[in-house]
Amino acid sequence: MSTPGLLSDTALAVFRLNGQFLSAAERLARPAGLTAAWWQVLGAVLREPLPVAGIARAMGVTRQSVQRVADLLVERGLAVYEPNPAHRRAKLLAPTDEGRAAVDRITPGHAEFAARLGEALGGEEAFAEVRDALERLSKALDGLEARDADGGGPAGV
Repeated sequence: MSTPGLLSDTALAVFRLNGQFLSAAERLARPAGLTAAWWQVLGAVLREPLPVAGIARAMGVTRQSVQRVADLLVERGLAVYEPNPAHRRAKLLAPTDEGRAAVDRITPGHAEFAARLGEALGGEEAFAEVRDALERLSKALDGLEARDADGGGPAGV
């Protein structure tokens, strides 16, 4: 198979995986009263409050899409905006106790699903190999995008 064909096949596989992960996340989050998107954004700020732009960068999505979810989380009492000492206008998003409790309700189903998926992949070592390969792919794409942004080559898939 040609390199362009490999790229196309890989992109299609990743798009399919994205849909499969989102579907699984929706099923896991629903009993906790969350959506997959709400869970993703809350999960991003469990360790430390972050600005919306920082959450978006970590998730690889637009700031606007994270802003919409963050506003909904705040509106529903699952998160709050806090002052950001590093930037007066870019407030930090932090989970409330209710938001943390909602994520905690997902944990048992998440652990059970992770165990079943790991078993289907052939065990923890095989699961780690899959993760490592996806991380290498992501880093390679980041490197190409940075080079392309600096004028080092064409952009696009």
